[in-house]
Amino acid sequence: MNDAQLACRPLEASLQQRERLPLGALLALATAGFITVMTEALPAGLLPQMSSGLNVSQALIGQLVTMYAIGSILAAIPLTLATRSWRRRPLLLSAIGGFAIANSITALSELYWLTLIARLIAGIFAGLLWALLAGYASRMVAPHLQGRAITVAMLGAPIALSLGIPAGTLLGTLIGWRLSFAIMTALTGLLVIWVRWQVPDFAGEPAGKRLPLRKVFILPGVRPVLFVTLTYVVAHNLLYTYIAPFLKPSGLDTSVDRVLLVFGLASVLSLWIVGSLIDRWLRELVLISAALFMLSAIALGLWRESAGVIYIATAVWGLAFGAMPSLLQTASAKTAKDAADTAQSMLVTLWNVGIAGGGLAGGLLLDNLGVGAFPWIVVALLLMSLYATVTAKIHGFPRTR
Repeated sequence: MNDAQLACRPLEASLQQRERLPLGALLALATAGFITVMTEALPAGLLPQMSSGLNVSQALIGQLVTMYAIGSILAAIPLTLATRSWRRRPLLLSAIGGFAIANSITALSELYWLTLIARLIAGIFAGLLWALLAGYASRMVAPHLQGRAITVAMLGAPIALSLGIPAGTLLGTLIGWRLSFAIMTALTGLLVIWVRWQVPDFAGEPAGKRLPLRKVFILPGVRPVLFVTLTYVVAHNLLYTYIAPFLKPSGLDTSVDRVLLVFGLASVLSLWIVGSLIDRWLRELVLISAALFMLSAIALGLWRESAGVIYIATAVWGLAFGAMPSLLQTASAKTAKDAADTAQSMLVTLWNVGIAGGGLAGGLLLDNLGVGAFPWIVVALLLMSLYATVTAKIHGFPRTR
């Protein structure tokens, strides 16, 4: 065997490895997403306990979730731009380690203002982590497997929302909220070991390939993906945030947990269905997702006093929404290519703006028009999402070749 053949062996092995899904590494990324969502939402499930423990009102405890979102909005883009030259695994470990610090402070803090700062820190690291995950997953595999890899890496979020948060709330009730956050710190420590063992390292962006933020924003297809992200997330959070008052006419306002469990389980099922199709039918799946969500909103608007219709419509909504983060992040990664992390940071920022915007718009609508207007506002937003997807047929959401 000559020297050229010997030199080709590592390249062949690397190419063969990229033709398989590295499940151990991808599930480590999914666990990072799980911990991120759990850290974000736990205070919402433990409002009374944290209110009593920190001697402040439940309304102020609710601001711990707001502060987390603010941290993500402020930090995702500048942190991603500032760390583009860093090797990827040390950067990923730094983001994960930030959660260990924030959750440790939360578990030990006796002061509300210190807990608030810890939540800001957690949100900052969350913005960086979400900007990294899709690009990281896509670099582990060949291009025709990128969507599937991103879908596996995104599994943590719907599992946390459907199963983790109810379980965390129950655990916090049984053992106390401080121990709940301490357990999150312990899980983060185990994840650091897992990432160091299973997740490969990659180089950062070379200096010559680093596009300025403005040039990434005007890359063909990036803006339609961001627009669909914003309109879809505002529509989702408008309804999701105020689901309790919306369910009152049907008498299900006392069964919000069951309705959301149906939503969460349907979301997980959606990821399982979409995982094998995403690389071949990305455009079609985005259109189907928006159309299904729109149909469920119409059903909720027309028959919101029927408990049976609400459960069915919520399941359809969950099927529509569950895979949408993976679909949008895959579209962003494929569109931006080498600038994927920068494009993802913009997507993460707009995702959090959508969460905040949905909550704010919902509050205004609730006071002025009532919950009956919610489904029709959702339909209008989804029509905009559908239009942007349909027209982005060359870049962003290209037609299947």
